Amino acid sequence: MNKHRRPALILALICLSAVLMLSGCLADGNKEPEDADIPAWQKYADEEITLSWYVHFSWFSTAWGDNLVARTITGETGVSVDFVPATGNEGEKLDAMISSNTLPDLITIGFWEPQVEQLINEGLVYSLNELADEYDLYFMEVASPQRLSWYTREDGNVYAYPNSSYTPQDYEENSHIGSNQSFLVRADLYAAIGSPDMTTPEGFKQAVREAYAYMPTVDGKPLLAIGLNEFNPGGNHSLDEILMNFLAIPFEQDGEMVDRFTDPDYIRWLKALRELYEEGYITNELFIDRRVQMSEKVAEGRYFCMLYQHTDIADQQLYLWDKDPDGTYIAVNGPMNGNGDAHRLPGTGINGWTVTMISKSCRAPERAIAFMSYMMSEHGQKILYCGVEGVTYDTDAGGRPVLRAEILDLLSRDRGEYNRLYGADNTYWMLQDNAMQIRWRQAPQPPLAQPREWTYPFTVYIPEYDVNITEPAAMDASWRIKEEWGRTLPLLLTAPDEEAFDRLLDTFLERRKGLGYDIFAKEWMRLVADAKRRLGL
Repeated sequence: MNKHRRPALILALICLSAVLMLSGCLADGNKEPEDADIPAWQKYADEEITLSWYVHFSWFSTAWGDNLVARTITGETGVSVDFVPATGNEGEKLDAMISSNTLPDLITIGFWEPQVEQLINEGLVYSLNELADEYDLYFMEVASPQRLSWYTREDGNVYAYPNSSYTPQDYEENSHIGSNQSFLVRADLYAAIGSPDMTTPEGFKQAVREAYAYMPTVDGKPLLAIGLNEFNPGGNHSLDEILMNFLAIPFEQDGEMVDRFTDPDYIRWLKALRELYEEGYITNELFIDRRVQMSEKVAEGRYFCMLYQHTDIADQQLYLWDKDPDGTYIAVNGPMNGNGDAHRLPGTGINGWTVTMISKSCRAPERAIAFMSYMMSEHGQKILYCGVEGVTYDTDAGGRPVLRAEILDLLSRDRGEYNRLYGADNTYWMLQDNAMQIRWRQAPQPPLAQPREWTYPFTVYIPEYDVNITEPAAMDASWRIKEEWGRTLPLLLTAPDEEAFDRLLDTFLERRKGLGYDIFAKEWMRLVADAKRRLGL
C-alpha cells in the first residue's frame, strides 16, 4: 500500500467506527446509560450506611430495631436508621441542634412548626428537587405533583415533603376518607347511664355527673371526666380547634376572618368545663399530663369521654377490646352549637401532618434522597403498611393483600409486640401516604371501625383554611397571640367563678389587639385567598 495513502485510510476507519457507534446510539433512541432509569436505592443497596433521623414528637420512641420491616428496608436499600429522640421539650431540643449545628441527616416535623421556616430560610436544609436532579430522578416519579406544587417555594424549590396528605383529587376518587377528630365515650359507662344526649352544655355536664355517680373509680383509680390533647405553650388542640369544628364555627364570613375565639357557643362550652372543674370533676391532671400519660390512662379506660383524634388511640382501643369489648370507646354526637348544626370536621388536607427534610449536615445526601424515594414509592408504602408478602400477608385472586390471621390477631392484641416482630401498619409513619394505602386497607377491626365510619357524614375538605403563616410580622403576631392564649386557657378553665372567667377573657382579647391581631388576620385572609386560587376553589 502507498505509504502516503495509509493515514487517510486510518482516518476513514476511525470515522466509520464513529458513525457506527453514533448510529447505534440513535437506533436505541438516544438513551442514557441503561442504569439511569433504575431507582438510586437499588444502586446503593450493597453499600451499608446509617442515617440519623430526628422526629419532632417526644412521644415517638420506636427504634429501627430488628423487626421484619426494618430488616427488609435495610436489606433493599442498605440504609439503617438511628432515630434521634425528641426528649423533653421538642422545641428546645430542635433549637439546640440548630444553634449548635448538630442537625441529623433527616428531620420530620409538623408542617406548622416555626422551625420549618427557620430551617429553610437559614439554608440549613437541601432543596429536594435539586438533590433529585443530581442524584435520583426516581424521586420525581414517586412524588405527588400536586404535593410538590403545594410545597414549592417562591425560589422554585421544594424543601419539605408531607406525609398523610390528601389532594382534592384523592377526595374525588375515594368516598371513605374521614376526619380523625371525634367525640368518644366509654361504651359500657355511656350505656349504663342511659346513653344521654351530650350535644348541649347542660346535657354534657349532667352526663359527667351521672357517670361519676355510677363509676367513681376504675380499678381503684379515680374516673376522669374528659380526655383532651396535652396543654402546650400555644393552647390545646382539642379546645382550640376540635371543639370549634364540632360547633361548626365558620372560618370566614363575607370575606373576613371569623374570630372563632369569641363565638358565643364556644364560650358557653368553655364555661361548662369551668363549672365541672369547680365541682371537682375535672382535676389538675388534665393540665399537666403529656401524651404518654394520657395514652396510659386511655388503656386503663379511665376517661369517661374524650375530645380527641380517634386514630391516635388505636393501639389502646385494641388493647381494651382484647380485655373487654364493652370497655372500648365509641364515637357519638358531641358538642353542638345552639342551632344544632351538624359538626364540620376537617379531613386531612394537602398540607398533611408532618414534613420531612434533609439537612445540610447530612453526611450522604444522595443516600437520604434515595431513601426517601424508596419509602414514598408504591413498593415502599406497601412494605410500610402491609409488611412482606408470604410473611405478614398473602395476595388474593383480585390482587389485594390479605393479612394472615395470626398477624391480625397479634396486631389486635399487642401492638408493642407486633411492632417488635413485624413493624408494619405504619409503625414508621414519617412518610406514610394514606391516600395510596387506601387500596390495601383491610377491613377495620371492630373497635376502630365505628369511630372512623362515624366521621364520614361530618367530614369536609377545607384545606384552604389550614394555612401556614410565614410573613415575619404576621408570624410573630400569631405566635405571641398563641402564647398569650396558652397562658390564658388554663386560667379560664380554673377560674373561681363566671365573673372571673369573663374578666380573664376580656383581658386576653385586649392584649391580643396589642400583639398584632389585625396584622395576623389580614395575612391569614391573604393566604386563604391564595390557597383557594392554588387549589382551584
